Amino acid sequence: MNSQAGTVARYWQVCRQPAVLRRAARLGLVVGVIQVSLNQGDHWLRHEFSAGLVIKTVLSPLLSFSIALVSSAATHVENIKS
Repeated sequence: MNSQAGTVARYWQVCRQPAVLRRAARLGLVVGVIQVSLNQGDHWLRHEFSAGLVIKTVLSPLLSFSIALVSSAATHVENIKS
């Protein structure tokens, strides 16, 4: 297995660890909910529903979770290397 394939496999392995998933969920979903509140909260409060609003409301926390997961996994892999 070459170095790059080994690194990718290591990242996937780390991403499945419960501690990494918990950290990503705590950070990413909290930030995502705050982001939704700030960006779409006024629409929800005025009951202005649309497909675009629902999609943005769902995607914002998922995007924040994904970013937190990658960051947490990268930190974990770097700690393993050293």
